[in-house]
Amino acid sequence: MTDVAKPEKIRCDACPVMCYIAEGNSGACDRYANHGGELVRLDPLTIIQSGQDLVPFMGEGATEEWDGDIFKGERQFVTAVGAGTTYPDYKPAPFIASQEVEGVDMVTVVTEGIFSYCGVKVKIDTDRHIGHERDVVRVDGEPIGHVMTSEYGSKMLSLGGVEHLTGGSKKEGRVTCDALLRLCNREPVTMVIGEENHSTEVVVEAGKPPIINGVTESLMRVGCGSATIGMFPKQWIGHVDDVVVVDDHITGVLSEHETGKQLDVPATGIKIKGRRSTPGRYFQVAEPGTGWGGTDIEDPLAILGPFNPKTAWEGLRLFMVSTTGEQFSYYELDADLVPQLRDVPAKLAASAALIAENCEPSVCSVLFMGGAGGSLRAGVTENPVRLTKSVKDALTHVSCGGADAYVWPGGGITVMVDVLDMPTNSFGYVPTPALVAPIEFTLRVRDYAALGGHVDHMRRVSDINSEQARHVRQKPNAGDPMDLGNYNWKADAE
Repeated sequence: MTDVAKPEKIRCDACPVMCYIAEGNSGACDRYANHGGELVRLDPLTIIQSGQDLVPFMGEGATEEWDGDIFKGERQFVTAVGAGTTYPDYKPAPFIASQEVEGVDMVTVVTEGIFSYCGVKVKIDTDRHIGHERDVVRVDGEPIGHVMTSEYGSKMLSLGGVEHLTGGSKKEGRVTCDALLRLCNREPVTMVIGEENHSTEVVVEAGKPPIINGVTESLMRVGCGSATIGMFPKQWIGHVDDVVVVDDHITGVLSEHETGKQLDVPATGIKIKGRRSTPGRYFQVAEPGTGWGGTDIEDPLAILGPFNPKTAWEGLRLFMVSTTGEQFSYYELDADLVPQLRDVPAKLAASAALIAENCEPSVCSVLFMGGAGGSLRAGVTENPVRLTKSVKDALTHVSCGGADAYVWPGGGITVMVDVLDMPTNSFGYVPTPALVAPIEFTLRVRDYAALGGHVDHMRRVSDINSEQARHVRQKPNAGDPMDLGNYNWKADAE
């Protein structure tokens, strides 16, 4: 009997592209390859373990270089990173791993989901203006998202989504997918926000400060101008007659503010250009920008009108400072009641330093967001809606690469997760285009059987763990998917 010759090329069915892969080559996604006529997953299955003892990658005796991210511990959690997919939907999940946790038989169902409906939410902690709300965000000239509402001391971006991945040109979809992949894998992405007459270049990398128009940011504001007035007045009383905290949103004036009133700061006759909201609080003192307090001004005196001669006096001391304490100036009024720049007294310079000390570091946060659709749920159970209900009832815990995922309320299983809580290189792509992201469902074995789960495909974690797996430390903020406190087992008794 002769062996049947294997074809030179094999067809990969791990995604809708269905690549034909020649011997020794990988598919378009670089995730699967033809090795001796067999389809193999190139990235190792990633297993999270508890414990402290660090060991080299690929076992105790390995000599390959390693980055310190690999370690050996006790309890194991099989993530979906490197697990493979269930495409085209009817297949059980690649790994359905059971183990006993504190006397309870648990099972974790893992799969790498192909997410066409996905994107990232980016939080940029900075006082600098990066774009107006609804401004388009572009990478390589292609639109990939837009600016959302500003939050307290942060700018927010919504990037990706099915409209950019599949609803535009082929190039737009490819560029969007590539940008999302790099962001989720903690790589820097350079983007241009806005149009030519008001565009800003921003480099975003998860866990790193943003680079805005070539300048690396260091601080996010301690608060708006009004809040800063309320927090630090005792640093100024007795050393200056009035203080203006310049801010793009709410500029504060000590002498007019309720804080100043309660501390008996007399009126100074100061006039602020802008829309007065309440005493000592002003909106729209300048246009947004990268200058003082997120405005477009470099000279803070630009927001001042003439002092009221009935109230102001020669020698009046005025301190102006930004909401990060990075910019500050000191003035005294001359005989014509015009502010004249003077050297900053040590006490006032110290107050600016105190403001800066109380500002948190400027950093970019990247949160992956996606909807778990048919292929994901069908890989867990033959009755997908039961899985959705089980997640909402907190009988099933959802994680991504072992990191706790926030599940949005309402229909479906829409998850959001901080990419910094996940193992390195957790994300891949397929050129449909779509992102490939890990997702795990953990629950009791008895609940899994009740869902109509693929119990015949369960195997013990100890049988899955091999020398070819990648073992990583649980991220400190990721949570523990196997913590029994994640589950509301009272729900199925009601």
